[in-house]
Amino acid sequence: MTTVLYPEALYSDDALERDVFGPGVRVLMRDVGVIAELNEADCAAAEGLMIMRQWVTAQDLARFPRLRAVVRMGVGYDRIDRAAAAARGILVCNVPDYGTAEVADHALALMLGLRRGLFLHHDAQRAASPASWKVIETPLVRRIETLGLGIVGLGRIGTAVALRARAFGFRVTFYDPYRPDGTERALGIARARTLEELLPGADVLSLHAPLTPETRGMLGLDELRLLPEGAVVINTARGPLMDLAALEVLLREGRIAGAGLDVLPEEPPGDPLPDLLRAYRAREAWLAGRLVVTPHSAFHSPEAWEDIRRKSAETMAAALLTDQPRNVIPPESW
Repeated sequence: MTTVLYPEALYSDDALERDVFGPGVRVLMRDVGVIAELNEADCAAAEGLMIMRQWVTAQDLARFPRLRAVVRMGVGYDRIDRAAAAARGILVCNVPDYGTAEVADHALALMLGLRRGLFLHHDAQRAASPASWKVIETPLVRRIETLGLGIVGLGRIGTAVALRARAFGFRVTFYDPYRPDGTERALGIARARTLEELLPGADVLSLHAPLTPETRGMLGLDELRLLPEGAVVINTARGPLMDLAALEVLLREGRIAGAGLDVLPEEPPGDPLPDLLRAYRAREAWLAGRLVVTPHSAFHSPEAWEDIRRKSAETMAAALLTDQPRNVIPPESW
């Protein structure tokens, strides 16, 4: 009998999984903090491994003699040592389509909330000494149709953001060297051929690129300085794409007016906290209404959570029970 192992206690039962897999698959639900805590018997039996928040190293994979597939229950797959998996002939798959609408909506909510001063006025009106009942003059607030939106990474989520942003009146330009020519014409948006070409026109910059050796740290101090005065930066992709210290410098200078972050370089953030996050949590006055942080929650809705569960099981079933696996990440892909 084929065995699929869930090392995290994500659900209260396995009824949906059994329905998807059928009677020929044994589902093991465990609750460990890291893969290394799994017992030997479970590792020896597992042919399929489901991963949500945990990391899978080469050392971890060595404990699974029968493993044939690892499914990342999400979009990103940087938590899995794919070179080690490829050396063993283990398929690595992801679930790329579970929360596209939610993340796109979240990114739009952050940029609109910042650009319309919602967070700024909210903070001011609930302060110990509430602000006067009048508008606050700030470089954050602009008429949306006068603004350029720069999108880095035009995959499913980046495309969904572009379509939503057009409806609000943003002038949308994207940078993604891997999208074919003509993509911009199909969507009715503009294209920048380099990051340096994109940034000077991005009154709002929204990141939607995967984390790869190429994209890690792609936005440092030099790059962020290319943004227009008073820009807003949104990151709902991966924290290590952007230098958080550089963002803090430019927020303090006023060069960047505001930022919305759903991801951080280290999650959950540990000690020592990045200076920007420490100032945010201390509610330092200079950041009031200018920085919004959410805990990697952009993907979430009850519907998306259900999608993750079902689509992950369907992906694993395709990998183990058919000769047509889906959502396979090629070993050479970053």
